[in-house]
Amino acid sequence: MKKASLFIAFTAFVVVVSLVTSCKKDSTPATTTLSLYDSLGGTAMVQDPKAATGVMIEKGRLGIRSVVDSTIFVIAADSRINGYFQTLLTEVGAGNTTGFVELSKNLTDLLAVSTGAKNYTYTGDNMVAAHDPAQNPRIKMKADNAAMDAFISDVVVGANKNSLPSYLIPRVGALLESLRTQVVQR
Repeated sequence: MKKASLFIAFTAFVVVVSLVTSCKKDSTPATTTLSLYDSLGGTAMVQDPKAATGVMIEKGRLGIRSVVDSTIFVIAADSRINGYFQTLLTEVGAGNTTGFVELSKNLTDLLAVSTGAKNYTYTGDNMVAAHDPAQNPRIKMKADNAAMDAFISDVVVGANKNSLPSYLIPRVGALLESLRTQVVQR
């Protein structure tokens, strides 16, 4: 009888432990990789420093726009590739920033969507058309691999000017590299 009681008690203990552990929620956080957009601040709303007081912008979009705008200025000073953007540079030199604003918006939209933003749409030209002077008169010549390398290098400079964390730069580089076959046309 004693053995039977011990066996029943032991069996009951095993059943109770099994039930408790199977119902217990896993306290280990799931390992997920944030989208690049989320890593840049995601959808958290912040004051837009370029807009009137009270105008908010997603932190991820603001981060991307800041890098894009800095990169455009880096490119303007980069003799390796600024020749591709003579129309834009001439306009800005004359005080007309319409083309700059449009380029900034298009690049920001493209990168926001490409990095995982859900609240934006890219409506600009596809990358082949945007980089083909026959389809886009604002670009002066077709890009080669050296120009693409210079562009990626300038984006890194623009990213560093905005204190983009160094661990994100390879992810941005991989994204840009994925566009090489569309951008490089000679």
